[in-house]
Amino acid sequence: MMEVRITGRKNPLLQQVRRLLTSKKERQTSGMFVADGTKLLQEAVKWWPGLDTVILSDGVEADLPETVKVVRVPEDIMAWISPMETPQGALFLCRLPEKSTFVPKPGMLLLDGIQDPGNLGTILRTADALDIPVALLEGCADPYSHKVVRASMGAVFRKVVVQTTWETAQTAFATENIPIAVTALSDKAVDLRSADLNAAAVVIGSEGQGVRKEILESATQELIIPMNAHCESLNAAIAAAIVMWQMKQR
Repeated sequence: MMEVRITGRKNPLLQQVRRLLTSKKERQTSGMFVADGTKLLQEAVKWWPGLDTVILSDGVEADLPETVKVVRVPEDIMAWISPMETPQGALFLCRLPEKSTFVPKPGMLLLDGIQDPGNLGTILRTADALDIPVALLEGCADPYSHKVVRASMGAVFRKVVVQTTWETAQTAFATENIPIAVTALSDKAVDLRSADLNAAAVVIGSEGQGVRKEILESATQELIIPMNAHCESLNAAIAAAIVMWQMKQR
């Protein structure tokens, strides 16, 4: 395996890395995304066929496929390009996956406008652990931003993230006769614990606004997570985890 050493900040690859870390448009245009950390690199090596280039600090080693390009940099350069306050000495570029076709499934979770990268990554990680299929609707954070990838703890490498529109999803579920439930704070919402969700799709709404009105109006059922009356809501990732647990109950 050939290594290339880079010591200058003006190097085109390093400049591209910095753009990829901050710009969704750059990721989409180039077809690449960046992740950081030795643990995530191990996950990418194991699961992601699109691992392209690995940048390592001096003294950091990694077991990599022969096809991967390796770049070695001094620690100060790694500190300059890494988004982490304390870099682990490994940063890597991956090719974005081909856009996957949306396939409606009973027991699927739909995310509507989940904008916080930490919440989105945590939800994807939990869904991977519980084997719940997930689709992202409009308004969600970029699943291939480095913050989401990190929060997912490699879940984005193990399962391709499906992204679709509400219009497409609604039509597909109707064709397959799959009911759609939504989480909502309303008088007609039923206790989540009494709902049979094995054959349904469930929509989790955004952190601030909840599920969009057009989705609420077309849902088959509204669900509420029981909690103390003095608590208004739950963190989106926590709510999604509770819903997914209920979706696995038989």
